[in-house]
This record gives sequence, structure tokens and C-alpha cells, in this order.
Amino acid sequence: MQHQDQLAVLNNNDSLILKLTHLHSLIKRHHPFIERVALALYDNATDIVRTFVYSGEQSSLNHYQAKLANCYSLQQLAAKQQPRVENDLSVFKDSTHRHALQIYKAGFRSSYTLPMLWNGELLGFVFFNAKSADVFTEPCMQELDVIGHLLCLVLLNEMTNVRTLLATLRSALDLTHSRDPETGYHLERMSRYSRLIARTTAEHFALDDNFIEHVFLFSPLHDLGKMAIPDSVLLKPGKLTEQEYHVMKGHSEAGLALIDKLLINYGLDGVGYIAMLRNIVLHHHEAWDGSGYPLGLSGETIPVEARIVAVADVFDALTSERPYKKAWSNADAFAKLQQLAAVSLDPVCVAALISNEAEVLDIQQSFKERQFG
Repeated sequence: MQHQDQLAVLNNNDSLILKLTHLHSLIKRHHPFIERVALALYDNATDIVRTFVYSGEQSSLNHYQAKLANCYSLQQLAAKQQPRVENDLSVFKDSTHRHALQIYKAGFRSSYTLPMLWNGELLGFVFFNAKSADVFTEPCMQELDVIGHLLCLVLLNEMTNVRTLLATLRSALDLTHSRDPETGYHLERMSRYSRLIARTTAEHFALDDNFIEHVFLFSPLHDLGKMAIPDSVLLKPGKLTEQEYHVMKGHSEAGLALIDKLLINYGLDGVGYIAMLRNIVLHHHEAWDGSGYPLGLSGETIPVEARIVAVADVFDALTSERPYKKAWSNADAFAKLQQLAAVSLDPVCVAALISNEAEVLDIQQSFKERQFG
């Protein structure tokens, strides 16, 4: 007797989205009413829950984020470390709780939610949503528990690969930043500015939440190649000579070479979105008008992830104190970004950051320098 393993796809080097879609198709064979399965990640540093990947129809829940403290039901799930079923979401149609109301407005009438946990750490949540009420029975939820925990393990495996890569690259980056004046919380802020820009421009650039999350993960590695730059150039307090500037520009290609070498040495070439990481490292100094480096790309020929990171990096550089300058006010930095829009920076990305001043301030308050460096 021959038997086909329905879960063999989980052993492949496919993306998390493809694995989630496959598991959703298996679920629908027995429970066709489950219209959407989604994973949301939790960022403990900012207390933000944000959508990551999903299977099912598009909805207003895509590109969604909220503070866990403002999501009462999710907060309770996290605290109790227990799942929750809501078989009649109509009770939330007049709710003041943003998350519950958002689900109802998206057209869903029942849901089953599991917190994703590992060693007591909250990783995020798995959501099973249906457009009919009273469909989540006990036998159904027992099956969904198995799928939910499988998804948690698949997510953890992908996150472990990415974290291994990031830890390796960040170790190298620490060597650079022990010499570079861009220390403190610069990388924390600019990575969150990058995610903010990506989320705001998601519809314009047709970006999904998985892409947005990887922009956040990879953006701090943009200057990795600076570890190859001599101290005499990297730490020079005054203006660089033409020859020194030529040496400094080499950090983009040096960073790309380092990444490729580490990917081979650590066997991590299967990590998703590696092309994005390469693009960020190589192209974050390209300019909209073609005057940048290393390839002199212009306009939309510059990868969108590199254009996003460039705006985030310039803004944080302007608003941060350095040994050679005072920190600019946000208003002055925004004005400078507007001057650079369509010259060196993507005007859409510039407008996206400026339109989110409240979130920019929140990021700055969360990662405020206690002292220089």
C-alpha cells in the first residue's frame, strides 16, 4: 500500500508562505470554513504585534500592527499562555478594542487564536479566521492545535536560521561599530524607521508583510563592509580626500563579499530573502539621480529595499549627535530630506517617513540615547 506524506513539504527549503499555504489547504479539506490563517510576530522591545505572513484572501488585517498593551484579548492570551475561541465576533461590532473591531470589520465572524511560545518567550500568534459564526467545535480546535504548533516550529526554524545569520553578521558589525562613531541605538532606530517606511509604502510598491519584516531584520547590516575600511579613513574627523573617499566607497562591495563568504561558511545560503540583504548592503548609497555608488543606478532601478534603508539611515544620521555635530531637530531633518527627495533619495520613501511623525517620535523615545555613544 502506498501512502503520500501530506506534510513532506515542511522538510523542503521552501518559503514560510508556501508552507503556510500548504497547511491551510490541508485544513480546508476538513474545515472549509476557515478562510484565513495568519501569523503575527511580537516585538518585545516596542510591545508591537504585527502581521507577518498569511494564507487566504486579502483583508484590512494585512500591514496591520498594534501595541500588545492596546489589544486586551491578545494580552490575556499572552499572560495565560492559552488559546482562545470567539465563535461570535458580532459582539465586537461596537467594541472600543481596536484589534477585535478590526477583525470584525474585515468580515470575519469567528476566530481561534493560539499564542506562539518558545521557552516561555512570546513569539507571536496564530490566527484561524472564518466568515461564519459558531464553527469552531472542540474536535476542530484539537486539529488546529496540531497545525498551530507545527506552524510555530516552522516559524522558529526559519527564525533560527535568520538569527544565526544575523548574529554572525552582527558580531562582525560590532567590530565595525566599536570603531565607528555611529554607536548607541542608531541601528535599532534606523531599522524601525525602515520598517515604518516599508509598511507605509506597501501598497505603492506592492510589498507583503514578509518583505517588510525582512527589511527590518536586514537593514542594520547595511554598513557591514565598513569593517574593511582602515581606521585612518573610517575615524578621520575632518573631510576625506578624494582618494580616502574612494576607499570609503569600497565598503559596499566589501560588505557584499563578506556576506557571501559567511553564507557559504555557515551553510546559510538557504535563508529567505538573501537577495534583499545583498541589495541593501550593496546599493544603500545609490542615488535617485544616478550620482551614487557603487554602480551609479538611478530611480526605480535601485532596489526598493535599498531606497527605503537609505532614507532611514540619512534621517537617523541627521537627528543623532556625533563627535563632529549636534543632533538636528526632526523638523530640520524632515526639511533636509525634502531637499534630497528626487535628488539622492526616493521621494515616495521620504514622504512616507515624514507622514508618520508620531511613530517616528515613538521610536526615538523607545531608543533614546542616555549619553553620547
